[in-house]
Amino acid sequence: MLTVMPPATPHPGPAPTPAPAPGPSTPTPPVAARLGNVASSPVREILALTARPEVISFAGGLPAPELFDTDGIRAAYAAVLTDLPQHALQYSTTEGDPALREAVAARYTARGLPTGADDLLVTTGSQQALTLLTTALVEPGSVVLVEDPCYLAALQTFGFAGARVVPVPTDDDGILPEALDEIAARERPTLLYIIPTFQNPTGRTLPAARRAAVAEAAARHGFWIAEDDPYGELRYDGDPVLPIAAHPAAADRTALLGSFSKVMAPGLRLGHLRAPATLRRACVIAKQAADLHTSTVDQAAAARYLRDSDLDAHIATIREAYRARRDALLDGLPAALPEGSRWNRPDGGMFVWATLPEGRDATALLATAVGHSVAYVPGAPFFSGTPDPAALRLSFTTHAPDEIAEGLRRLAKTFG
Repeated sequence: MLTVMPPATPHPGPAPTPAPAPGPSTPTPPVAARLGNVASSPVREILALTARPEVISFAGGLPAPELFDTDGIRAAYAAVLTDLPQHALQYSTTEGDPALREAVAARYTARGLPTGADDLLVTTGSQQALTLLTTALVEPGSVVLVEDPCYLAALQTFGFAGARVVPVPTDDDGILPEALDEIAARERPTLLYIIPTFQNPTGRTLPAARRAAVAEAAARHGFWIAEDDPYGELRYDGDPVLPIAAHPAAADRTALLGSFSKVMAPGLRLGHLRAPATLRRACVIAKQAADLHTSTVDQAAAARYLRDSDLDAHIATIREAYRARRDALLDGLPAALPEGSRWNRPDGGMFVWATLPEGRDATALLATAVGHSVAYVPGAPFFSGTPDPAALRLSFTTHAPDEIAEGLRRLAKTFG
């Protein structure tokens, strides 16, 4: 008889070692300490707060989108992608597209500042030009002088670098040369950052005599000048004033920052840096580490636009529209702001600087304004010295005159 044996039971072997109980995880390293000294931009936060379409915003320094030359820009991109696709879509040199640099140099020369293509570095917006300058010049603890009040993103850039920012007092004509001279002698600065033409946030323009004094102070005390000029071509009244870079005393120590954002389109993110050779070379190396080069196709399209279109005619159209918007804002301010307020009348640019009567706080009143579907930027964050809580910045470029009038009617309710 066949006997079927049951299958053998496998030997269990040694018992498996139990997995260790999970313990506390090691925390990840913190973000860099330098971030602790840099605040978020209040302008960007206000823009997010006022994104509702019903809000009439005097907050952002935004070019009017309906004035973009979309047909000309579209044609420029089509041309370079048809004629030069392999070039336009390839890596490029750090210094920038030669044709674009030639065109920018010609525009500077026509404005009274002789410039060659090799004097220029193309940057990803003029904000990158400022970052590159700061990387090349500013060590942690270096003293950077700024106008008070000052462009917010510049203060952020210097904060990231660990600079010690020292404010220089201003009046209705801009930086005070006597104060600059005294502070520079005491502080031994590395750099002065200044927007001498239609300044952000105040809209002020530094007169020619003060520009000469700034140039002479730089030569006397041995500091660099970062001269930012994003608004210079947006002049509505008066005669142009030569840049500080044109003064012989400062020619070897002034870096001039320019941009196509306000006159062509900000979405292109195209700027340029004109600087002495040694400093420009240092900025090229810093840019190689940052992004290798600015977008090739955008540079090629901008160069083609400058060749095939009339940018000066387009700027004239922008000026005409912005002049009317500035005037609409100025005409309506007496009824919109409380009695005792004061404001300036800029000859160009994008901004009017206003001050409420003593005791009014523009920051505290902003929430009330937004409740009435209108917005502005409080002036206090622009100060690196003692802030003026009553100050505010009003941008007039984004809205047509009838919208500006309605926005001012809403603003009046804020202060009523």
